[in-house]
Amino acid sequence: MGKAIKSILVSQPKPENKKSPFFGLSDKHDVKVDFRSFIHVEGVDVKEFREQKINFADFTAVILTSRKAVDNFFRICEKTRYSVPDSMKYFCVSEAVALYLQKHVVYRKRKIFHGRQRFIELMELIKKHKSEKFLLPSSDILKDVIPKQLEAAEINYKRAILYKTVVSDLSDLENVFYDCLVFYSPAGIESLFKNFPEFQQNDTRIAVFGETTKNAAVNAGLEINIAAPAPNAPSMTGAIEAYIKEFN
Repeated sequence: MGKAIKSILVSQPKPENKKSPFFGLSDKHDVKVDFRSFIHVEGVDVKEFREQKINFADFTAVILTSRKAVDNFFRICEKTRYSVPDSMKYFCVSEAVALYLQKHVVYRKRKIFHGRQRFIELMELIKKHKSEKFLLPSSDILKDVIPKQLEAAEINYKRAILYKTVVSDLSDLENVFYDCLVFYSPAGIESLFKNFPEFQQNDTRIAVFGETTKNAAVNAGLEINIAAPAPNAPSMTGAIEAYIKEFN
């Protein structure tokens, strides 16, 4: 039998956008919702970068899958005193990432291409420029689909790990209890147990988004109470709301 949920901890940073569905959920059902990032990103230092034996001058194009990739590419360029040539081509996963480039380059003077949102859409543009030598700045955690698609298309590319996903210190939460913990990635589950090796689920409801997160939770011995996307609830907030309607 499920129990009522009165407090939720979402393992992500607090949304800057006041329109986040979590705020609506909180108001509508009188539930306390807090946000806390269980993981964060740290840039690798120059020494770690140099150990990868990558020379930026060897590349004619760069594939950018996120704003973090943009920032860390230009950060390492600056630290290694590499001046990015005007001829460099930028292939961005979405228009938002492409526009973010303006933070670092004079946008109208550069060759910038972008997909709509998914990597498979960007691949269509990359295939049209097969003669380029591509650099892929990434985190230490990279979706398998990206290298698989590049390799399948026989694209000449090299991956550079420029930033890492790191477990955040959650020690201040040791004696704080929530009815429901919400996870979006396997790294979030890993962070929970690194911070609290003795964690006992007891009455805590576990909500997970996506199959890989679900598998990580099960492998860690957690019982999953809420899973999204589901046929009746494609979003995380929708799945939590369905649970609240049933048990609160």
